[in-house]
Amino acid sequence: MRMELATAAGIPGRPNEDWAATVLPASGQGGGLVLLDGVTPPRGDDGCVHSVPWFTARLGGSLVELSGSHRDLTLREILAESIRRTADTHRSLCDLSHVRTPQATVVMVRWDGSEIEHLILSDSVLLLESPDGTVRALLDDRLDRLPPGSLASEAIADAQVRNKEGGFFTAAADPAVAHRAVTGRTPRAEVRAVAAMTDGASRWTEMFGEGDWTDCLGVLRKEGPQGLIDRVRALEDADTDRTRLRRSKTHDDATAVFAEP
Repeated sequence: MRMELATAAGIPGRPNEDWAATVLPASGQGGGLVLLDGVTPPRGDDGCVHSVPWFTARLGGSLVELSGSHRDLTLREILAESIRRTADTHRSLCDLSHVRTPQATVVMVRWDGSEIEHLILSDSVLLLESPDGTVRALLDDRLDRLPPGSLASEAIADAQVRNKEGGFFTAAADPAVAHRAVTGRTPRAEVRAVAAMTDGASRWTEMFGEGDWTDCLGVLRKEGPQGLIDRVRALEDADTDRTRLRRSKTHDDATAVFAEP
């Protein structure tokens, strides 16, 4: 089994809001991965005394623990329980009803000898490669289907579409959001490799168009997750006229995980 991961903060000296880990179940058979992309809040009050990295570390730790030790729970059940546990650790100190309470995108994968399970919530990317080299991108595309103007400003997004019906969903303080996640199962024999990326790493394909998802997975296999992130950073630095970056921040937190189960 090969499992590799790499992560890089978008701004040197600033905490990385991404979080990732690989999972080896208590049974010693199978494996898995967890990847989170913490949502950076706008400046101002978010109702919480804790940072986004504090939140992603606690949510991620619970996801790893439960996915590695409770094969009887579905990934949705694991996400719901992990959100509940994390919320309980700061419910007495923070306003968890605030629209900007700490939150994150989620990718979870778990496999055994017979199948591979996946869960995706919001805009991180999961790739599954078949034995013949075909690569399938699994996405939660609700952000791409929002009504025009929904993301024109932070205030509009918060009021109209963030964790709302007809909008998009992230893991925050409400366990019920787990039922909004995109999930599925694939026979183990149909998967040769798995890769997960936050949107800071998937820029190589999604923003800069350097290759399709098959090419992206090829970079991950040959150069590893750090190689992909290094390529993204080079492209960001070279885009001095902001042809691709436009209104996006120059560097985003970037994390990638590659596994050959």
